[in-house]
Amino acid sequence: MSKFVIISASLNINSKSRLMMEELLTQLPAHVEREFIDLRDYDLPMCDGGECYSNPIVIKLQRQIKSADCVLVGIPVYNFACSASFKNLIELTGKAWDEKIVGFVCAAGGHSSYMSVMGVANSLMLDFRCVIIPRFVYSEGSSFSDGKLTDPKIKERLGELAQTAVRLSGVLV
Repeated sequence: MSKFVIISASLNINSKSRLMMEELLTQLPAHVEREFIDLRDYDLPMCDGGECYSNPIVIKLQRQIKSADCVLVGIPVYNFACSASFKNLIELTGKAWDEKIVGFVCAAGGHSSYMSVMGVANSLMLDFRCVIIPRFVYSEGSSFSDGKLTDPKIKERLGELAQTAVRLSGVLV
């Protein structure tokens, strides 16, 4: 059985990417082992290239990510790039990402940032030999209403991402 780690990389209490990840969790089949990581629950140090790696929270996150076959990440987009909290997580956990299947869910304020995840996706592919699920789920503000994900097309795409992740994990694990 494949193990999935689902990460909400937003630190915003009203995170739209977190809402999308919560929906994605409901779309995964019951037989998939899963672990949800909400970065709001972790007091992560900033990566300093030294002492940060011995932090117990960092070690815990390294183990959680290393134990996964597939990592699905919900990322807020700020200033046309993925959040600093996610970049910091990658820098802190490094080799734990080796050879993972990785899928991305992004929430942004507008339509123009749909390629914002490409830099980090390329880094994961080149540095850690991750297999990136090529179809990201990207949404912007109009997909939400009253603190809920309301766009049926986004919900459908989250289901497609879940199915693709499960299919790839079965083949590549």
